[in-house]
Amino acid sequence: MNAVAVPDAEDRYVHALLRAYLDLPDTPARARPPDRTLARSLFIQAVPLDLVRAAFALASARRASRPPTSPPLQPVRCLHYFLPVLEELRLSNPKPAYLARLLARRSAPLTPTP
Repeated sequence: MNAVAVPDAEDRYVHALLRAYLDLPDTPARARPPDRTLARSLFIQAVPLDLVRAAFALASARRASRPPTSPPLQPVRCLHYFLPVLEELRLSNPKPAYLARLLARRSAPLTPTP
């Protein structure tokens, strides 16, 4: 009988986090080793995946809402880009309703505001 590898909680967390990251606008097509290392570190720190996704949504919304006259931003090159926003959310300890709104906004297309 062949044993089938079942992903553990860390593998599922890392995969879900990296998938959410790579699905964002202006992010790389593939995760790099430092991205995987950071994702594992966030798992070890027990950072809720919804909080990470909310940080992605907030940072993406901020990028998209820049004035049209602003110079274009460079693409996001690594997961570390989102750490300041994640830390901002961790420190503010947002209510679940706020996180839900951020995540709902993330599912809607991001368009710049005029």
